[in-house]
Amino acid sequence: MEKLLPRFLEYVTTDTQSDPYSKTTPSTEKQWDLAKKLVMELHQIGMQEVSIDENAYIMATLPNNLDKKVPIIGFVSHFDTSPDFSGRNVKPQIFENYDGKDIVLNRLKNIVLSPDYFEDLKAYVGQTLITTDGTTLLGADDKAGIAEIITAMEYLINHPEIKHGKIRIAFTPDEEIGRGAHKFDVEKFGAEWAYTVDGSQVGELEYENFNAAKAKITITGKSVHPGYAKNKMVNAIGIANAFLSHLPPSEVPEHTTGREGFFHVHNIKGEIEKAEIELIIRDHDAVHFEARKDLLNDIKDKLNKKYGEYVNLTIEDQYKNMREKVEPMFHIVEIAEEAMKSLQIEPIIKPIRGGTDGSQLSFMGLPCPNIFAGGHNFHGKYEYVPLESMEKAVKVIVKICELTATQIR
Repeated sequence: MEKLLPRFLEYVTTDTQSDPYSKTTPSTEKQWDLAKKLVMELHQIGMQEVSIDENAYIMATLPNNLDKKVPIIGFVSHFDTSPDFSGRNVKPQIFENYDGKDIVLNRLKNIVLSPDYFEDLKAYVGQTLITTDGTTLLGADDKAGIAEIITAMEYLINHPEIKHGKIRIAFTPDEEIGRGAHKFDVEKFGAEWAYTVDGSQVGELEYENFNAAKAKITITGKSVHPGYAKNKMVNAIGIANAFLSHLPPSEVPEHTTGREGFFHVHNIKGEIEKAEIELIIRDHDAVHFEARKDLLNDIKDKLNKKYGEYVNLTIEDQYKNMREKVEPMFHIVEIAEEAMKSLQIEPIIKPIRGGTDGSQLSFMGLPCPNIFAGGHNFHGKYEYVPLESMEKAVKVIVKICELTATQIR
């Protein structure tokens, strides 16, 4: 475990932010910087069949150390960080023996991580917290997962008395922009099932996620001198505002939780002659998900009827709820649950309010629940991770390997 922290710190200080507007894989050249380091490290710790393909997908093997055949399982994490907030020049800070009070991340800019606002902090009094300096994200999503998987594999290599079957691991680019599994070679990976190590707080165990789509509304207008515009001007900004006014105001991320779905407008720009709205659609329920897409089409039709054919809508599905693919193999969830309980970790089984490589992989033939990596407040300057949570994730990975090999399912 002594290498876990320095390993993680090295990863987060390497910028791997992905780019949703890029057409390449990986979407940014800088993701190769960490990918190449990881390949070298996997060789160094003694992993076998280490490979990296032309799209920066990394795979490696820990061979079976039993004299019998047991299920081949895998663990998957991603090395890109979110484009939502800067991942450049990350300067992690370490706060040992956290006292439960405000943490000043950046005194100059008065940026404070406070338990008055982020109540989860109260659970980590006495522990070691790794934070940002208030100017970037941290990158625990999902470099914590990578550090934990590699540390777990190294532990198993150094403790051959722990019996396990063949273990496959994989690290992917571009998960944060929804493409992490797009070029994942499931057949080459060769596992019967896998676990993404990409969750948040200790104990999280997830096997259902949002159905997801993205939408773009493009509105064309006509610019006329405002003094002589009556019955002539078509203001695209005004129509965009009208479109937004038809969305249910309570069905947004800041007012929903659990299995409640939402619309999330994340980008809007406009001039009189052209306005664009970009939003995402999320819902765990497939029927409700389709209804949300229908609502956008209904709004478009209503506005086109009122103003003329100025509104164009495109909707693109991104991923589906993996529950339907995992439930038929529910023992894979039960193994993870038992692993946590054996380590005195209370499993928190709940739906993911987001996406994961595991969703797409499940529909590609690799059932893939998600387990915790330990971080909090992803994608922003208040991101942090307790070192003790990362250590627990390592132990859970090791225990899953052990239980899979020793139990007949």
